[in-house]
Amino acid sequence: MTENQWILVASLSCIVLAFAILMYVIIRDRAQARRAIETETKKRIAVERRFSVVVDADAEAQKIIDLANQRAQAREEKAASEVASATAQTEALAATLSELQRSYSEKKTIFDRLAKEVAIFDDRLAFAEMGVYEPHFDFDTSEEFKVAINRVRDHQKLMVSGKTAAVCHIPWTVDGSIAKGRTMTERNIRLTLRAFNGECDAAIANVRWNNANAMEKRIENARTQIDKHNASNHVAITEPYFRLKLEELRLTHELREKVKQEREERAEDARAAREEQKLLREMERAEEEEARYQRLLQKARQEAASVDGPKLEAYSQQIAILERDLAEAHAKAERARAMAEMTKTGYVYVISNIGSFGPDFVKIGLTRRLEPADRIRELGDASVPFLFDTHAMIYSDEAPALERALHNTFAARRVNATNFRKEFFRVSIDEVEAAVKQLAPGAAFFKDVEAQEYRETMAIRNANLVQQQLIDELSFPSAI
Repeated sequence: MTENQWILVASLSCIVLAFAILMYVIIRDRAQARRAIETETKKRIAVERRFSVVVDADAEAQKIIDLANQRAQAREEKAASEVASATAQTEALAATLSELQRSYSEKKTIFDRLAKEVAIFDDRLAFAEMGVYEPHFDFDTSEEFKVAINRVRDHQKLMVSGKTAAVCHIPWTVDGSIAKGRTMTERNIRLTLRAFNGECDAAIANVRWNNANAMEKRIENARTQIDKHNASNHVAITEPYFRLKLEELRLTHELREKVKQEREERAEDARAAREEQKLLREMERAEEEEARYQRLLQKARQEAASVDGPKLEAYSQQIAILERDLAEAHAKAERARAMAEMTKTGYVYVISNIGSFGPDFVKIGLTRRLEPADRIRELGDASVPFLFDTHAMIYSDEAPALERALHNTFAARRVNATNFRKEFFRVSIDEVEAAVKQLAPGAAFFKDVEAQEYRETMAIRNANLVQQQLIDELSFPSAI
């Protein structure tokens, strides 16, 4: 074949190959297009199947709105029902609460009334419920109280005999007889007075400091109950007779308190007399001691007059010592004579005991002893765990007046408000110092609270505590 022929064949071959490739591409694209159409068709069919019910969008929207309205209405109806139910329950609970409050109020009233009635017969409840008795009379002696009690009892007897203690307000007849009715009325009055007098006598016999007000209530309650039971008979206890019984109760109670006070005053007088006798004995002992030193000094002088040299010097030293001791004994005897002659002289002391009673707690007292420190040592004996600290020891010619003035200054701060012989006050050292400076300007006052035994005890306890903590730390480490 010629060259041209070869070229022609090659060209044809290329054309055929290109045509084949073109056909392949066309067939492939058509296949892909067909598959895409089939896929889209399937999707469209699926969408059409899914939304086949939806024919009209407006109709579907209206349907959704109607369904939402139905659900909202159902919820509103349910909520309204629940609110109505809750309202009904609230009203029922309010009614129940109101009934409980009313019932509680009634029962509380009954309880309070019964508690007061019980308190009349229970001393502990009576004192807490009725409070402290306030005196009604100001007699100075127990004899005056006894005279007043006899006068009240005589008045009661006159009222009973005069038929004015209890009265009947209407005339009674029995079987048409006025005399029988009068006899019945007199018997009822006697029974009434017997019952009332019995209650009054029991109250008067049992009255004490912690139930005086309760006994008054007991007599009042007895009258009320007796009059209530006699309401159908129209018999009643008169007000003047009732007042006389209350007066007798009060007089009897205050008489007993006055007798107790007089007994304490007699004990105080006896104590003062013993104190005076003690001062006299101390004066006698001081005078005897002074006389003894006087005799020894006189003897030493007589012996010194008959010696010379070294012995005379020894006697001179002995005489100097005896003269000094005689001067001290003379001063002590003079002080003892002065205190024995003027019983108002003495020492007013201010002491504290922080270990036994705590801070801001002082005792303000009086002693007439020649050595006032002995009294402080007595107070700090085995009855308290620690010794007292002395802040002031004030000598005064009017010691009782000074002590009374200090007591009056801190009267509201007394620890024991009923027994004034207990001279303890809850007051600070600074306040006592200010009062002492005002009442006794020249007196020495020591603010320091030494409390040696107490502070040493606390130091020992703290040391033991630290030691125990060290032992605990060694035994139980904080971390492992």
